[in-house]
Amino acid sequence: MAKSQSRRCCFCILALVCSVIIICICIILATKQKYAFTHAAVSADSVRCSNIGRDMLLEGGSAVDAAIAALLCTSLVNPQSMGLGGGSIFTIMDKTGKVKIISSRETVPKDVRVDLLNKCPKTTPLAPGSHWIGVPGELRGYERAHQLYGKLPWAKLFEPSIKLAREGFPMPDYLTYFLQEKLIKMLINGTELCELFYKDKTPRDTLKFPQLAETMETIAKEGADAFYTGKIAKDLIQDVQQRNGVLSLEDLSTFQVRVSDAWSVQLGEYKMHFPPPPAGGAILSFILKLMHGFGLSPASNQGDQKTLTLHRFLEAVKFANGQKHNLKDPYFDSRDMEYIKDEEFIKHIKALITDGSTHNASYYNITPSVDRFGTTHVSVMATDGSAVSVTSTINQMFGSTVYSPKTGIILNNELADFCGRAVSVTPGEQPPSSMAPTILQSQERTLVIGGSGGSYITTAMALSIMNHLWFGMNLDKSITEKIVYVDSSNKVKFEDGYNESDIKAMKALGHHVTKNIYPFLNVVNGISKEGQCISAVSDARKRGESAGY
Repeated sequence: MAKSQSRRCCFCILALVCSVIIICICIILATKQKYAFTHAAVSADSVRCSNIGRDMLLEGGSAVDAAIAALLCTSLVNPQSMGLGGGSIFTIMDKTGKVKIISSRETVPKDVRVDLLNKCPKTTPLAPGSHWIGVPGELRGYERAHQLYGKLPWAKLFEPSIKLAREGFPMPDYLTYFLQEKLIKMLINGTELCELFYKDKTPRDTLKFPQLAETMETIAKEGADAFYTGKIAKDLIQDVQQRNGVLSLEDLSTFQVRVSDAWSVQLGEYKMHFPPPPAGGAILSFILKLMHGFGLSPASNQGDQKTLTLHRFLEAVKFANGQKHNLKDPYFDSRDMEYIKDEEFIKHIKALITDGSTHNASYYNITPSVDRFGTTHVSVMATDGSAVSVTSTINQMFGSTVYSPKTGIILNNELADFCGRAVSVTPGEQPPSSMAPTILQSQERTLVIGGSGGSYITTAMALSIMNHLWFGMNLDKSITEKIVYVDSSNKVKFEDGYNESDIKAMKALGHHVTKNIYPFLNVVNGISKEGQCISAVSDARKRGESAGY
């Protein structure tokens, strides 16, 4: 008996010592990495919203609770990117490691205009107007995620954002920057958004959303049905139809969330989970599978090997762009994209990448279209090991620019995502998307990651993942590294500050390098957990900061 008690005592002491060592290691890492935690973390587009998500975790909430609360906050802090008038995709891993997808992406209204795609913009990346509005699914997505994984009361998730919307807060620097841009001024000028964001033709010092606060309060009390079948629905539809939109009460009342298993691929020791088409995860996994085939390591990102790796990456992205025309809603299109995960297909494409040269667009089967930007992303890691990677959007900057005065909601322009990728649209169909909320797992590490920036998403995410998993960079450096982007016309664009010698090397290999007209709008937010140590990073490009404990 004495020996047994002594043995138990030794085990307890050993466990305590191990815990202390782990905590000490995490504290040491925290001194080197600003956002290191030992229990849980949230990475959103702003520190205000990351804090709100963290507070939900501290109050006993789930990863989904934290994600929803952070998204509601983001709809106020970055209203140009997402909101209740948009849609989202959740990739959710429960504490057992099982991964599910909840997609509430916007769909085509039943009375969509037959000639809609004739109105697609040819040169500008923006497509304002009520004819581009898809059926908003955002709140139905929150509702289903909360039903399946929530712990806190539904109304609790809304409280911080209702207070924020009603009392107001300083205009975020990031939003001020865009409101001063000529393109955005032209976009908003003459719309009801002008009064909301400007005073005397300059961005307001303080943002308030009193009508949206009322809408949120009603939804908090009555649930998502208030938005889809209640008075909010009637007010919203009246406002949209007065602005020549075709959205109807029937569209709202019949909207259906899609719950499915995640698509998964093996990347060496990591298993990657992501949403199925028409989301962009299949394209992201295709790029990463191609690059993994080259046996990447930290040495691959140094010296002459770096030039070769960069060239191979650009070629991989070009081939990925060539696959985007196959991103179709499987509920409405019979073509199957399962092939994109097939090892033989990956090997075939890898063999087409030539190390000393590049090729014209037809070699990669690329169909040019207008590139897009917008969206937001939240990553959450909870204490029980569960995680959420969720991307939400109203599509382009300020969506359709249609504002509903009765509800305070900005409507999406999601139907513009069909431009250049379809010849017709069908009521109920989801448009193709670059959104790719992702979770990667190995025996030692979990990476929860996602991005915003429209067409930039897959490129920026692929680079961040490669930097962290294969090039040996910590998560912060992996995300803050300058990126390169290949547009839909096969032109290569480097972020300002990118290494000039690398740019010259790519030109010498025949890549068509051009200057980007618009600022790089890629944003990646991620959380990496190894053992008991959690690193959380919100991309500084959007002035983001993570939070945790």
